[in-house]
Amino acid sequence: MKRLLTILIFACLSALLPGCADRLDMEDASIPLTLGLDLGADNEPIMYSTFPVFNKSAKKKTQETYARAQTMRQSRAEQDAHSAGVFSGRNYQVFLVSKRMVEQEDWFQMLDVIFRDSKNTVSDRVIMFDGPLDEIIYLNPKDQPLLPILLRGMVDTKSSKSETVNTNLQELHRQIYELGLTPAISEVGLDSKKKIRLNGTALLNHKGKYVASLNAEETVLLRILQNKVKKSASITLSIPGKAKHSPFETDKVTFSTDQTRTKTKTVTSANAGQFRFDIDIIMKISLYEMLFPHDVENNSTELEQKISEQLKKQFDSLIKKIQQQAIDPIGLGLHARAFEYDEYKAVKKDWGKALANADIRVTIKTTIDAMGPIK
Repeated sequence: MKRLLTILIFACLSALLPGCADRLDMEDASIPLTLGLDLGADNEPIMYSTFPVFNKSAKKKTQETYARAQTMRQSRAEQDAHSAGVFSGRNYQVFLVSKRMVEQEDWFQMLDVIFRDSKNTVSDRVIMFDGPLDEIIYLNPKDQPLLPILLRGMVDTKSSKSETVNTNLQELHRQIYELGLTPAISEVGLDSKKKIRLNGTALLNHKGKYVASLNAEETVLLRILQNKVKKSASITLSIPGKAKHSPFETDKVTFSTDQTRTKTKTVTSANAGQFRFDIDIIMKISLYEMLFPHDVENNSTELEQKISEQLKKQFDSLIKKIQQQAIDPIGLGLHARAFEYDEYKAVKKDWGKALANADIRVTIKTTIDAMGPIK
């Protein structure tokens, strides 16, 4: 019995030993937090990485590397030659891709190694940069945190307010190969003072090619259509008929809503290849700002109606923009597949075109449930 127990213990240890064969000690590793992909002047792929420097004598808190290579796997060997430790892809926080790269069809195939090699992380946030990547990779602002920490914080906090989307590599992979919707990723750029700012959301087609951008306000509307509003979403509207007092825009009203007070229901129908989507939005709002006089307590119905009318115009404008590009970031194809599968099956390989010809109608009902402690 004792001999059998000894053999069993040795067998278990032997099974565990191979798992340590490729061990990488922390002191021997370089820890890149940013992965970047761009196109050079001659359309050659350029891969960037940034990683923190844990050295008191170092004047810079980060190190940047880049490599020109035909594949991302080839670039790793080149970047590894410029780093103090062994290059590891387990700790990426953000994946930056230039607008020029995303404007190429099938650029997503370049990322095959990320998904094929299980040592790589797929939880890094995907962000499109409006410009050449070297402008942001080597920016190194002294009054801001490390670039990956800054960008990750921007995406996480702004997506919680529905001002952008929070798409990681795994989610982007799903959206690319899901026929019933088209991908959407965060978009950042530099302002006139070379400060990093979140622009909103970049919309891609079924092949992953960039086709359009949404600002923060339009992204809030998109998240409402998706029924994915999170903690708090803020919207500012101009109310017609309210006097303006130059130079101030005193016809503005700002309100907020959240996931518990906004409900979006989509009814799907189809006939002879023609789809119709009736999107019904019921929204309870809290007034944050109102720059014109109005007796909300005794006459809220009039203001609610005007807000609903202006919101409908903005939703219609957004839907028109989406249909013109033959894309579906809303995910209406998922509704079509669920409720009108036979009709959807016939057009699923060219769903963007089918949606461009669809009849999409939005109805909105807003109710003011809080106006603040002021008359």
